[in-house]
Amino acid sequence: MSNRALRTAASGMYAQQLNVEVISNNMANMNTTAFKKNRAEFQDLMYQEVVINTVNSTTPGDRNSGTGIIQVGNGVKPASTQKSFLQGDITATSNPLDVAIQGEGFFQVRKVDGTILYTRDGSFKLNAEGNLVTAGGYLLDPEISLDESSVGVIIGRDGTVELQQSDGNRFPVGNIQLVRFLNPGGLLALGDNLYGETPESGRPILGNPGFDDFGEIHQGYLEASNVDIVEEMVSMITAQRAYELNSKTVKTVEDMMTMANNLKR
Repeated sequence: MSNRALRTAASGMYAQQLNVEVISNNMANMNTTAFKKNRAEFQDLMYQEVVINTVNSTTPGDRNSGTGIIQVGNGVKPASTQKSFLQGDITATSNPLDVAIQGEGFFQVRKVDGTILYTRDGSFKLNAEGNLVTAGGYLLDPEISLDESSVGVIIGRDGTVELQQSDGNRFPVGNIQLVRFLNPGGLLALGDNLYGETPESGRPILGNPGFDDFGEIHQGYLEASNVDIVEEMVSMITAQRAYELNSKTVKTVEDMMTMANNLKR
């Protein structure tokens, strides 16, 4: 009994330690552009059938007909971490190359090796060739090239990109497209505000901003993190209290074992 109780309490302590690590990561990224918070999910471990009246059983804990049987759990285990893709606040930056997605969708970006990744971080910049790239240097896909001779860039809510000349004329240079997934929670977080496709996320669905359930693009804005600091603080306190309770269980079991040993003397 004592060993089971110790293992159960230890599993609870480990689970809450992991929970605190997830919460800490959320809080650390509260100012990260377009960051999506995580939530730790847990499952109970397997149950054992235990004889409640061991006097009638030759081996305590073994099932014996005619005695009362109850199920006793063996603790908890981490199951997964789940991304929450709730919309973050849209904040103004006045930078014409900053764009935010209001609604569903991800920007497509391409690595040097041709791998396509996805992000909601629209803090784009120009590389040496005049192409729009992410802060990490990944090319926006499809590519958008801007002419340095232009006096301004105008990005419509439908993703159309136009250059404005000194004479006031505009001419289109491309269109920013978005992708969405049937299960965005199944995307693989890769760091650098990037996500990768997985079998759980489903195949990417390509479309234009503002159409077919895709979100709109807002120039001069960025999406903030969706971390609620008050909610995270409450979750942190709850996890801390749960950890303390499990540690007290360990101390209680130790005291019970000490008393049992003293009875044998």
